[in-house]
Amino acid sequence: MSSKPLPILPGATLGILGGGQLGRMFTLAARTMGYKVMVLDPDGASPAGQMADEHVQADYTDLAALKKLGVACAAVTTEFENVPAASLIELARHCRVAPSAEAVAIAQDRGHEKTWLADNGFATAPFTLINSEADLDAALAKTGTPALLKVSRFGYDGKGQARIGTLDEARTAFREFGGLPCVLEGFVKLECELSVVLARDDAGQCERFPVAENRHVNGILDVSIVPARVPESLTQQARDMACAVAHKLDYVGVMAVEFFVADGRLLINEVAPRPHNSGHYTLDACVTDQFEQQVRVLCGLPLGDTRLLSPVVMLNILGDRWKNGGPHWDALLAQTNIKLHLYGKQTARPGRKMGHCNVLDADLNTALQLAEQIRNGL
Repeated sequence: MSSKPLPILPGATLGILGGGQLGRMFTLAARTMGYKVMVLDPDGASPAGQMADEHVQADYTDLAALKKLGVACAAVTTEFENVPAASLIELARHCRVAPSAEAVAIAQDRGHEKTWLADNGFATAPFTLINSEADLDAALAKTGTPALLKVSRFGYDGKGQARIGTLDEARTAFREFGGLPCVLEGFVKLECELSVVLARDDAGQCERFPVAENRHVNGILDVSIVPARVPESLTQQARDMACAVAHKLDYVGVMAVEFFVADGRLLINEVAPRPHNSGHYTLDACVTDQFEQQVRVLCGLPLGDTRLLSPVVMLNILGDRWKNGGPHWDALLAQTNIKLHLYGKQTARPGRKMGHCNVLDADLNTALQLAEQIRNGL
């Protein structure tokens, strides 16, 4: 555990690797708090770059760009886990970097992550590492069918994974994934999915946001329901397990831990070393949102209050809604208790996250009904 750094105060420049919607919302939070922001992202039209004081358009491995970022910024963070660890190490030669390259390297590879979780005593769904096609036969015998084959790197929102029923299907999927290292995961009797977004500072203090109950469609998050409709004992266990993961990683920053609830037990599904889609409800429903918290922990400031101010349902808005003339915003904006957040992406594609909205109501079931009504009405 490292000592608490001197605080980085407004007026300083903060850097972020990655220019997607998470980087955009970090940039907005930082600028609101009085910081300048420099974004490094290869996309000239990146959502975060549109909002930053400076957008460095370069690859994440570009040494000159990394040096420019590191010299100009008091501290740098990331908005996605697939930044090369070597880039974070290079940046750390010039400025503060949080989270660390070591923590990100574990979370960015599904195989490493699952093995690390198991080695440290955290329960997961049954899994086997697949490094070659020859591993599939014994792996399927261990996990049984049906099972999920997932690429170890760069898979997200249902991409890079296939449902497996037979050995032939496993071989076909492995070949379609280019023979890359994979993880074969056994199915569990799923009751629901939960997530905990938290922040941990240099001194080891851990602040957790309320537990979210998540529903997915085609591998993509559809809605997050907060507070989660599970027993308080399970809520507390999820919060404690999430902090235990952060402590074991000696993690500094904002992170999310996703859980399966199966037979009343919590199984860790994934760890995300960054703010998370299921934490977007915090933008309107908590004293401090996850992006302000990201600024605070990066700058060595006291962690913000994570209290829930209102029950809330977060609804993702995907590119599918742009068919047939685009979304019907009038139906959404006619509701006075819905907060709309669009990400500034120029091209809408099926499955692409274009924005989200938060539905706030004193009654959680009413909020959920309205969110489903809006989804169908868009």
